Amino acid sequence: MRKLKRVFGLISLVAIVVSSMTGCGNKGKTTSGDSSSAETIKIAVAGPMTGDNAEYGIGFTNAAKMMADEWNKKGGVLGKQIKIVQYDDKNSSEEAATIAQKIVSEGDIAGVIGHFSSGVCLTAAPIYQENKLVEISPSASHPDYSLVGDYIFRNNTVISAEAAASIDIAVNDLGKKKIGIISIKTDWGTNTSKIIKELVEKLGIDGVSIVAHEEVVEGSDDYSPAITKLNQAGADVVICAGMYNLVAPVAKQYKQINPDIKVVGFSNSYSQQLIELGGLAIEGVCFPVIFFSESKDEKIKNYVSAFEKEFGNKPSALTSQAYDSVGMLLSAIEKAGSTDKEAVRNALAEVDYEGVTGQTKFDENGNVNKQFVKVTIQGGKFVKMN
Repeated sequence: MRKLKRVFGLISLVAIVVSSMTGCGNKGKTTSGDSSSAETIKIAVAGPMTGDNAEYGIGFTNAAKMMADEWNKKGGVLGKQIKIVQYDDKNSSEEAATIAQKIVSEGDIAGVIGHFSSGVCLTAAPIYQENKLVEISPSASHPDYSLVGDYIFRNNTVISAEAAASIDIAVNDLGKKKIGIISIKTDWGTNTSKIIKELVEKLGIDGVSIVAHEEVVEGSDDYSPAITKLNQAGADVVICAGMYNLVAPVAKQYKQINPDIKVVGFSNSYSQQLIELGGLAIEGVCFPVIFFSESKDEKIKNYVSAFEKEFGNKPSALTSQAYDSVGMLLSAIEKAGSTDKEAVRNALAEVDYEGVTGQTKFDENGNVNKQFVKVTIQGGKFVKMN
């Protein structure tokens, strides 16, 4: 058996309860698993379309539509046009459970791209797995996500790989030894900070240690109590386990008391919003990404140019991972020759896809292994680190 189902306590309970509450909605819907008899091939994009993290969900949708348009201009897939259907989960686990059940109840969705945060993904994934509908998250990095089942895939690295890259920047590129951690108080943030501590201990470099760790509520306006404790502990670099909306205010507030502090984030910091929110304070902030829009590669340059022309901004790493995720799903449907759920899953498991985020193959757990590019901010722009 390729994967072992995991029990996720309350998360799974929520999924089961919601499923039982809305299961009657399946009556009269397609249950064979093959929706290719429909006039269009529908792909769901689920993520936050409103609220603090809306940029991510809207980016997923724009990327999905762009990839679908490219296929549609060539005749679509299985001779049918592709339609992207957007669902707003507000980055809420409660909303995501309802959205996931709605998607599986539709009966004509060929696959799901989403959701965004790992905690939300972990709520929705058991519903897709139970109904044998492929889900590819472009952003989930929690180790448990892809272990939900064999219909659950991710086009993002597991957080331990990304955390190792962030530590590498802090220690080897910035030359710092006293690491502070500030993490959001979510399952993902708590798990990520734990992984950072374990990796630093395992690294075993003389003098390199975690001097302090503070957990904060995401979306707060004032992080100064946590910053004061990190600064008093002597941190010379701070790793932020959170999104750009944590990195930007932490950098601004930290530099008011310690202008020399170095800040390292994760790939979810790679957003124009980080620069707009952080201003001069985020100069020098560093993080690893799988995709870098300033690449000199002609394929990436053409993609970035087309995306910017269509949507008015450059694609982020996670947006680009969503773009490739749709391409992989369509390739799997084409190879399967139908939208039969099992056939699509099996074809996706074997896909070897050359996209803008590199060559992608899934391992036996539905995970990917990709190379990181180290990025920093100079002069209000993202630049590749030397």
